[in-house]
Amino acid sequence: MYSFSITLKIIVMLLFSTIICKAQFLDEFDKEKIEGWFTMTGDGTPGMSFITHNDYATIFVDGSTDKYNVYWTLIKRDITKWLDLTKLKDTIYQLRVEAKVRIHNAPRRLNFMVNTNRTTDYHIDLMEFDIPDTTNWHVISMTTKKFDAKPGDTVYVQLAATDFGLEKYFVDIDYYRADIVNVIEAGPDNGNPVPYHPPIPDIKTFSYHLDAAGDCVINSNFPDVNFNDLHVKEKEGDVFVLTINDDQWGILRWDFSNFKNAKIKEAGLLELTTQSVSLGGNYVEVFGQDFGMEFNKVRVIEIPGGNPHWDQNTVTCNTLTGGKKYSEVFNSQMVYDFEVNEEQGGKNYITISQPVLQRLINGTTKGLLLRPLGAITASFYASENQKESYTAKLHFTIKNDK
Repeated sequence: MYSFSITLKIIVMLLFSTIICKAQFLDEFDKEKIEGWFTMTGDGTPGMSFITHNDYATIFVDGSTDKYNVYWTLIKRDITKWLDLTKLKDTIYQLRVEAKVRIHNAPRRLNFMVNTNRTTDYHIDLMEFDIPDTTNWHVISMTTKKFDAKPGDTVYVQLAATDFGLEKYFVDIDYYRADIVNVIEAGPDNGNPVPYHPPIPDIKTFSYHLDAAGDCVINSNFPDVNFNDLHVKEKEGDVFVLTINDDQWGILRWDFSNFKNAKIKEAGLLELTTQSVSLGGNYVEVFGQDFGMEFNKVRVIEIPGGNPHWDQNTVTCNTLTGGKKYSEVFNSQMVYDFEVNEEQGGKNYITISQPVLQRLINGTTKGLLLRPLGAITASFYASENQKESYTAKLHFTIKNDK
């Protein structure tokens, strides 16, 4: 009797578990054609298509006709009829979206977004995910915090690829699911989340403040010339600068030999000090508000390729890249775009995500590239100057810090 009772309980628990685990909305992309999804593109001229295979689907992004690489491409669909929106009256319930994905160019970030027909701020329920390789399938999920949806609303879910580069790219999707979940019982989300434009913390909260071991500029018009002596005159005399413009980009690297096998705890900050900046232009008049506001910024970009041991006194565009094309040396998707502090001596603090910092520590990313987005010329103080406080720095914390 006792064993029968235990067996019955196990069966009931398994059945209950099956009910819980069954997705409210699930698309396994196992049909002959895509149903219910539509594609959208913007902020540029990317091409896009969404096609199905035998048991997964592929987002095809064609950036080859684009010019500025600030575009977005996404798949989107209405899932309202699968959800009981009355549950969201209780904040213990939230919407969770999940997908199993594989990319063909890495590392890259994908992002989830959910919204309704009433949404005006599209960044509230948005999360990016760092996908580090091209060989594995990765399960990623995002649970909303205070999703504003109620009965009568239309709920949309999305998966987006943004700023992937100026070539052709593929994102495979094995499945996409969405559920209203009890956040206490649902467990943590999957994947390596990268919050979109998080607040800048006080640098005192970080354990390490590492000066750049090398910094210089490379110039595509003069690919065999070293520019480590680039300088301007100030009242106290000559000061060395990293001046970036359309043809000239800054490069930075660090010595992480004291951090071998360290694990990065969370996002950190890149610190740059402004010497001067020249900017302007009515981009909004030409491109519209959403597209135009992307310009007059500086992009921070990973350097996964090229010569990792360059010397700032001798490095040139050609010695760094070895004559390889841009996408073989630099990650075509930026880490972050930032508006430059226009004040001389002003600080710029740029979020560097945990995955990017970890790649820097591991050496899979060899350094960071600075290049303009728009007709902007920006100068930052270089490491050769007397003021140590002006040197480019990385602020970060590792997991075994207390």
